Amino acid sequence: MTYPDFYSKITPIKLYDPLSDFLGAFQEGKLEISYLDCVKLAGHSCPTVAGAYLMAARGVAALYRDMLPQRGSIKVEMRDNESAGVTGVTGNILSFILGAGGAGGFKGIQGKFSRDDLLLYGVLIDADVRLTRLDTMQSVNLSYDPFLVKTDEQMKPLMGKSLMGLASPEEKNMFQTLWQNRVEEILLNTEDHTKLITITQD
Repeated sequence: MTYPDFYSKITPIKLYDPLSDFLGAFQEGKLEISYLDCVKLAGHSCPTVAGAYLMAARGVAALYRDMLPQRGSIKVEMRDNESAGVTGVTGNILSFILGAGGAGGFKGIQGKFSRDDLLLYGVLIDADVRLTRLDTMQSVNLSYDPFLVKTDEQMKPLMGKSLMGLASPEEKNMFQTLWQNRVEEILLNTEDHTKLITITQD
């Protein structure tokens, strides 16, 4: 399996998963979720997937600080409806990382470890996303603006030619390179993260 080198440079999100601990899936329930894992889930690497990953990382860092974030114990609320724009994609990534299922999520074992009804859409909040720790009810609000990282002017026409099947192999490769270069800039230019992700605490 071959993929862009920068995927491996992105710091994975470390979590404690009590369900995995209980069932012996991971020793002591400790696991890491990488950007590559999220790309596999989504089927692609794009600014939306990158933004969801950054919001998850910054959100749990603010909620748990020096503690290991607890997967399955964080409620995810989205301002927009699931079918609006890229909201569903963002929700899927956050759900995967944080173990927050929707109505069809895991119902638990004898009243413990449930993960259903932790992902909600169309919530009246002043941000793209709100994450809430279920043990303390502390919340953080997050918004993401990928347009602060500009698109190379060559990318749009190259995308058009690629979609129509008119791009040469060189043009197709150039489009893919420019696309992933923008994603890399979003994820690895950490000085811009405070501009890309707006975070406030309730």
